[in-house]
Amino acid sequence: MTSPGARRVPVPDGLDGERLDAALARMFGLSRAQAAELIGNGAVLVRGRPAAKSDRVPAGEWLDVMLPPPAPVTRPEPVPGLRVLFEDSDIIVVDKPVGVAAHPSPGWTGPTVLQGLLAAGHSLATSGAAERQGIVHRLDAGTTGLMVVAKSESAYSALKQAFRDRAVDKRYHALVQGHPDPLRGTVDAPIGRHPSGDGRFAIVAGGRPSVTHYDTLEAFRAASLLEARLETGRTHQIRVHMAAVRHPCVGDRLYGADPVLAARLGLTRQWLHAVGLSFAHPAGGRRLDFTSQYPADLVHAIDLLTAES
Repeated sequence: MTSPGARRVPVPDGLDGERLDAALARMFGLSRAQAAELIGNGAVLVRGRPAAKSDRVPAGEWLDVMLPPPAPVTRPEPVPGLRVLFEDSDIIVVDKPVGVAAHPSPGWTGPTVLQGLLAAGHSLATSGAAERQGIVHRLDAGTTGLMVVAKSESAYSALKQAFRDRAVDKRYHALVQGHPDPLRGTVDAPIGRHPSGDGRFAIVAGGRPSVTHYDTLEAFRAASLLEARLETGRTHQIRVHMAAVRHPCVGDRLYGADPVLAARLGLTRQWLHAVGLSFAHPAGGRRLDFTSQYPADLVHAIDLLTAES
């Protein structure tokens, strides 16, 4: 493969034994349907031969992939409400507002943290895929709060390793339906893509190991405010785990939350906020700790519940 879209990449350890279409989707930020289409068109070779989307790929296996042409580059647009809390030559820490994704991806046409920072004149690391430059972890578009982004190449490598080593302390507050029993506990269940292929994730056999610790901070009549700490960082992890124990995040209709309760509290998204972030600075190791206040819509929901209790 000699085209500008040709890539030759090894399968990462974390995707060992995954279906080819699932592995391809995670490696290149594609939807499962886009990955399947590439495979069906013969644009993915394993050991020099076209593969089937259901093939299982071992870690270390080399894939030859002919990616489609990238979308036309558009001028980055400023992102209202994206606040910079800390910046130096290596990193930038932001407080992400609702309705903003971490980086561009297929199917997302809204604002992104990446584009907002570039529009504001910040220089970011160029390691990794072009559409994810500097991004070392993500928050859902409907989740607010703290993110760290790498500016230098050394910071990008160090932060990615810190997340892999679970050396980054991530604290979330989540308002969930009902009252978890026990009030403090751990959900340890593997997460993978939902079999429906509709963009959801679920607890599935053979999924990636996922561990969420939670503690009840306050109980209301119809809901509970939890603090959650993640040992792992899977897509939708808190949302999937809380829904699995029948306490979905309030407002999270994708994972079965009651729309009546959300409407009564004025919520149009899941009540989930990345409230704390702590990590060693990638240059020098100084410990950095950041906190984020709840945005107005989440405060309003809590105020209404407090008035009812």
